[in-house]
Amino acid sequence: MNFLNGSIPASLGNLNNLSYLYLYENHLSGSIPEEIGQLRSLTELELSTNSINRSIPASLGNLNNLTLLYLYENHLSVSIREEIGYLRSLTDLELSTNSLNGSISASLGNLNKLSYLYIYENHLSGSIPEEIGQLRFLTELELSTNSLNEIGYRRSLTKISLGRNFLNGSIPASLGNLNNLTLLYLYDNHLSGSIPEEIGQLRSLTDLELSTNSLNGSIPASLGNLNNLSYLYLYENQFSGSIPEEIGYLRSLTDLELSTNSLNGSIPASLGNLNNLTLLYLYGNHLSGSIPAEIGKMRSLQNLRLYSNNLSGPIPKTIGNLTELNLLNMYANQLSGTIPSVLGNLKNLNFLELWIINSLCRYLEVLDMQHNDLYAMRKIDPSKKALSDDSYGYYENSIAVATKGLELEVVRILFLYTTIDLSNNKFEGHIPSIIGELIALYVLNLSRLQVHIPPSLGSLSVGESVDLSGNHLVGEIPVQFASLTSLEVLNLSNNHLEGCIPQGNQFHTFENNSYEGNDGLRRFPLSKGCGYDGHDSVSEKTYAGSALDEESNSEFLNDFWKAALMGYETGLCIGLSIIYILISTGNIKWLARIIQDLEHKIMMGRRKKQRRQRNYRRRNNRF
Repeated sequence: MNFLNGSIPASLGNLNNLSYLYLYENHLSGSIPEEIGQLRSLTELELSTNSINRSIPASLGNLNNLTLLYLYENHLSVSIREEIGYLRSLTDLELSTNSLNGSISASLGNLNKLSYLYIYENHLSGSIPEEIGQLRFLTELELSTNSLNEIGYRRSLTKISLGRNFLNGSIPASLGNLNNLTLLYLYDNHLSGSIPEEIGQLRSLTDLELSTNSLNGSIPASLGNLNNLSYLYLYENQFSGSIPEEIGYLRSLTDLELSTNSLNGSIPASLGNLNNLTLLYLYGNHLSGSIPAEIGKMRSLQNLRLYSNNLSGPIPKTIGNLTELNLLNMYANQLSGTIPSVLGNLKNLNFLELWIINSLCRYLEVLDMQHNDLYAMRKIDPSKKALSDDSYGYYENSIAVATKGLELEVVRILFLYTTIDLSNNKFEGHIPSIIGELIALYVLNLSRLQVHIPPSLGSLSVGESVDLSGNHLVGEIPVQFASLTSLEVLNLSNNHLEGCIPQGNQFHTFENNSYEGNDGLRRFPLSKGCGYDGHDSVSEKTYAGSALDEESNSEFLNDFWKAALMGYETGLCIGLSIIYILISTGNIKWLARIIQDLEHKIMMGRRKKQRRQRNYRRRNNRF
């Protein structure tokens, strides 16, 4: 990598004996000179990762000895030249991440020695030429993120990547004849129909991604024959029926994503055989029955999401065997019974939806136990050690969060946004005082429970929203609450609280609706005085007077800043209003799409890194 800029000089075309021309990873711009086509001895041409624009010159078709042509990551436009098909010695052709449009030239079918064809991330449309299917040495075909609309038959391939196109129709059963295929990416298209049983014949397959289509029918049991399969992604389709028992035969499987379909029946106990599984996502289906005890055999499991199903019965104690687990998400089911104390064995857990664990978790990310029938809260053992900073993970997961009076769907939640939601359960007894040690907590929702309030909650120094409404809370509001300087929303309504409302800091900003339904509460902002000797009414007047004086003294400064920031506030208010309207109406698909695009860029970035490493090794071997 250098910092060369400007255009490629046409005089390079005079270097008749040149075999290798590497100008990749610079800041070159302009077009590729036609004179490059005069380098008849050239075997490798690398101009990738620059800012080269315009079209690919037709003269490149004269380079009969060229074996490698890398033009990826530029700004090339127009269509792929038919003359590229004249390069009969070519083995590697990479034109990805440009702005090429039109259809894929059928002349590429003449490249009989071609092994790698990468044209992903362009604006190509139409069908994939049948002639490409005659390339018997072609092993990797990467055409994802274009506008292609047809799948053809491809012989001798080891990798097919056609994700993020406009492919429609059904998956051809003939793909089952590609015995050497290791990777099949057809995600994010418009494919329909069922998965052909013949896909189960691809015994070399390690990656199968058919997610985000309109595929339906049942998941074929023949997938259980794919002994080498590591990744199975079938999420966001319309699959129905039960999960085949045969999925439990895939002993090499590490990721299993069947979420957001219409699957029913029970979770098969055979999944307990997947010893290498690290990720299991079955959420957003119609699964019923109990969670099988065999799930505790998956000792490598790190991410488990079973929420939004119809699962019932108790929590299996074998969950405590999943010591590698760091994400557990099971809300919106019909689970009942007690919470097993063995959950205290999950020392790596730092993202938790549904459960509370029997150990000290100061770095807890999200605790969501809403909408179930759980009725027990275990006593937290303070002798347990807190999770170390090494357990802090950078998570991006979707979750519904009730905060500041609104229930929002956060499409991707980062580790900085910590939340505990225990609302809508049947807990009894006391809120464990250890919750007060979760000093990074931003949102606490304990509404509609039958518990008492501990003074330790006053230690939540960064808390922005606390909702304890609709409980049977008794006694006084702990004076420690006055130290919550970051608090924006407080809801203690509809309880049995009594005594004096703490004064100072944020408590001066809360209205009556924060305390309504508590007949025994007194002091500002309520009209009732505190105590029996009349001093409280005087103190309230004193406070009100001092507040007015302070407001009067800062009036000039406020006016000055209002004038200075008027333009900024106008733009900010408009922007926040638009965001609020979009969120409140549920119209945030654009945000989800942005995140999805970001995920895709990350995935493609990793793929490009692997490609560069391969190219680097090839160059070293060459010289």
